[in-house]
Amino acid sequence: MRRVLTLSFALAVLALVAIPASAQDITGTWVLSVDLGPAGGGDATFVFEQEGTTLTGTYSGTLGDDIELNGTVEDGELRFTFDSQAGEIIFYGTVDGNTMEGDCIYGQLGDGVFDGSKSG
Repeated sequence: MRRVLTLSFALAVLALVAIPASAQDITGTWVLSVDLGPAGGGDATFVFEQEGTTLTGTYSGTLGDDIELNGTVEDGELRFTFDSQAGEIIFYGTVDGNTMEGDCIYGQLGDGVFDGSKSG
């Protein structure tokens, strides 16, 4: 009996250690500053919902309000997209705690960079 308990305890500890970094949940409201160089830029608000590695949510900013987005987040790396009148918008970068940064493609408006943090 003692062996079974010891083995069960050891397996439980290993399971906790094996939780991947992607266990970070970015669910919530984020404000990201976008810089598109000569095409301009500004702040955008994203409301993310994360289930496992799947990311859904909305974008609100210069291109419209409450535009649905989809993406993934895993091991500190994220990618999400949405459609707008400027074409397909793509964000890809890294998330670390309550901050994220990376690159973006704003359809016809061109390429840029972003950074920001979680609100609240």
